[in-house]
Amino acid sequence: MSTASSLTTRAPRHMGRMLARALKYALLLFMAFIAVFPLYWLVVSSLKDVGEIFSPTLIPLRPTLENYADAHERIPIARMLLNSVVVSAAVTMCQLVTSVLLAYSLMRWDFKGKDVVYGVLSLTWLIPFQAIMVPNYVQVNSWGLKGNLMAIILPFMASAFASISMYQSFNAFPRALLDAARLENKSELGILIDIVLPNMASTIASLAILLFINSWNEYMWPVLVVNGMETAPIQIGLQSFMGSDTNLWGTLMAATTISCIPIFVLYLFMQRRIVDSFMKWGIK
Repeated sequence: MSTASSLTTRAPRHMGRMLARALKYALLLFMAFIAVFPLYWLVVSSLKDVGEIFSPTLIPLRPTLENYADAHERIPIARMLLNSVVVSAAVTMCQLVTSVLLAYSLMRWDFKGKDVVYGVLSLTWLIPFQAIMVPNYVQVNSWGLKGNLMAIILPFMASAFASISMYQSFNAFPRALLDAARLENKSELGILIDIVLPNMASTIASLAILLFINSWNEYMWPVLVVNGMETAPIQIGLQSFMGSDTNLWGTLMAATTISCIPIFVLYLFMQRRIVDSFMKWGIK
């Protein structure tokens, strides 16, 4: 009798767990659909002709590659993609180097005014780039760099966000390893390169992904300092299809699809680190 009653009690619990699991998976599928559908619509729209671009069909009735050919003719899209890759990689590398050196120095040495330095660094993070855009433009122009890729890179060589994030991570590093290395007469640079960086590789890679994506999406500053399409990143090329008179939606969709390829390739190779980076730095 007790066995039958226990089975009767377990059955609703089992059904409840199965229902909860089914609802969880249904919610995840719905969220995945919301995330993926815009990308699908982007690709589908890039394959539609002018007469079909505004139709709500999920599959193009007359697929065409004319939009891709038109995008290639209107802007040097390959050159602009290369510019974006070079600028984003250079900015990411510079920000990583400056943030690592600053974070290690703040962790390694205790000096008078250390808290003030960290406080000022934190305050600079709150200053929007628009507030210092004009002085940066005047300085870059006085150096004769306007129209050069260096004009895009120089103002972003250091990042308060990257420095603060690296300092927080370095503070959690075991001090015993550093003391042991100093007993072996290792230099501070040797300790940083041989001990700290290998153990912090995952954290640095996660931060590098965020910095690269932020630099890739930058638009406001590059549009001020470039002189033509040959030195412009891809974001400016995409905006060129939007005008006050006409909007080339099909061509814009095709160019946007092409511009997503580098980020998509980056995601395929580093998807686990990308998810970890958003979780880690989002929580911080």
